[in-house]
Amino acid sequence: MRRRGPTRFGRVTALALAATIIMTGCAAEPAPLQPPPGRLVGFPDPLDVTEVYLQQRIAAMTLREKLAALVMVHVPGTDPARIRAVLDRHDLGGVIIMGDNVGGPARSVAALTGALSTEAGLPVLTAIDQEGGVVRRLRDDDAAAARELRGLPASATEQAFRTRSALVAEAGVLINFGIVADVTPDSSSFIRSRTLGESPSAAADRVAAAVRGELGTVLSTLKHFPGHGASPDDSHISIPRSSISIEAWRATHAVPFRAGIEAGAPLVMMGHLQFDRISPMPASLSPTWITILRDELGFEGIIVTDDLLMLQRSGVAEYANPRRNAIRALAAGNDIVLFVLPADPASVGVDLSDLLDSLERAVGDGRLVEENITASLRRVLGVRREASGEIGPYVDCGPKCWGESPRTAPTGAVRPTF
Repeated sequence: MRRRGPTRFGRVTALALAATIIMTGCAAEPAPLQPPPGRLVGFPDPLDVTEVYLQQRIAAMTLREKLAALVMVHVPGTDPARIRAVLDRHDLGGVIIMGDNVGGPARSVAALTGALSTEAGLPVLTAIDQEGGVVRRLRDDDAAAARELRGLPASATEQAFRTRSALVAEAGVLINFGIVADVTPDSSSFIRSRTLGESPSAAADRVAAAVRGELGTVLSTLKHFPGHGASPDDSHISIPRSSISIEAWRATHAVPFRAGIEAGAPLVMMGHLQFDRISPMPASLSPTWITILRDELGFEGIIVTDDLLMLQRSGVAEYANPRRNAIRALAAGNDIVLFVLPADPASVGVDLSDLLDSLERAVGDGRLVEENITASLRRVLGVRREASGEIGPYVDCGPKCWGESPRTAPTGAVRPTF
């Protein structure tokens, strides 16, 4: 904001005071300092209510609760009570909505997502893969998708994602894992049909347009960093690898991601992609790639892994242990670890209690740094708090909320049994 000069009233007053000094020959008393407009003398700056809430909330959390808040899972089915039971039992921070959670049009999904949060002031993070076209969980999405948008002006992409994000919001979902920022000239590449441009610059224009289209409606996510198009292989069943140099990456695959970040995308999804000349491990587990994303591309938002079960399906022995993968992902600097679990998590070697036990042990032995966990937690809780629309202080009402105090229990309060 441009600093304003003296007002007309102020100039007249100053001239009159100067004339008085000259006429009387007396030195004038210094004028008292005036507070900035809107401020009262002696009062501190107004409190940032969200910051106060986060400080109080995090201070009240156990280490296990902090770690659980950084885990997002999929629970199959359309029964919200079943999904919420899993979330509440483990204090998990997020859930991804997949096709088997969608029993009808978007408005019907809202009944499910609306029943998943225990606290109105801190809703569970809900996410969905809604790219359009071949990747869409909400079937009533008929907006143009990548295959069509590649041949249209960027404005068409903006409109398509504005329409798409409205549908996602109608379903009660906060995050869309829907903007593919990958680019490849290889028509045989696995990711080709989902890319938004034929070249880095063309993709960048449409990625930025997609972010603008979703802005203010849902939380946009750019994927799959650092660029799935560098390899033709499928990261769902392998670890795609590339020998590209960092210089070549900056000139190609980085371009659409940079554009999306500059357009305001609040999330980036890390791909299970290995660029051998840059890092010896998949980007989702690589501190090197997280550092590049933060420091070189200037991304300050939430970093989420792609489904960590994909690493197990690669068949690479080093990534066969889901607990180790989660520890390495958080240690690398991801803020959220994602597990798209089947109906029986044990069939893929996942037990959520055991997973959280392992994460706690990793903090205890130094593989995870609690300060870094708290930094991730602040980003994640900040988004959840903003989504609530509430601005009051954090209040932990304790046992009375569950009817354990007969004098103060709220009407109808029921203690959870799962």
